Amino acid sequence: MSGKPKLHYFNGRGRMESIRWLLAAAGLEFEECFLETKDDLTKLQKDGSLLFQQVPMVEIDGMKMVQSRAIANYIATKYNLYGKDLKERALIDMYVEAIIDLNELLMTHILQPADKKEQHLATIVDKATNRYFPVYEKVLKDHGQDFLVGNQFSRADVQLLETLLMAEECKPDILAKFPLLQSFKARISNIPTIKKFLQPGSQRKPPLQEKDVPKVMKIFH
Repeated sequence: MSGKPKLHYFNGRGRMESIRWLLAAAGLEFEECFLETKDDLTKLQKDGSLLFQQVPMVEIDGMKMVQSRAIANYIATKYNLYGKDLKERALIDMYVEAIIDLNELLMTHILQPADKKEQHLATIVDKATNRYFPVYEKVLKDHGQDFLVGNQFSRADVQLLETLLMAEECKPDILAKFPLLQSFKARISNIPTIKKFLQPGSQRKPPLQEKDVPKVMKIFH
């Protein structure tokens, strides 16, 4: 068995994408085992691989880890992406939890019925530009440093960049009023491990397309 982490999920973003980002940021190679059918998921459930009968599941360091936040916490802690002390970790947690809230909105946009999509996009833009982005803009302005916490690269930077790019996929000019976030995006995108992950052919997943939604739904329902 190889020493690389092995990711079990469908071939798309979903709740595994932030884990892919963190592994890539840490410079780790990983393998992926894609669920193609409901039977693939059922097999994992029946053989006891899924503690709560759900994916994402990551095989790492002899464990079969589930629950995306727990997996991300483990990777961030192990690879020094989680601050240098308890206070920094608390800040990172606060920033990341808010990023996850926005990320959930972005992820579920494709799943909205046609007559709700416009309103859902308006909600995304409103919350991003009035609730979330101003906070990160202010953090960067107030401390004048390159990273969100402790002037060192952390999971908060990784997950914010992921979500900024997702937001721009929904609305390309969504960062227009946030110059420091624009600079942050360019800066973090140029960190070598991140730059590599952003190149074509990496294991980063494209946005889910309408045509793929029924196939994904069949795996889980």
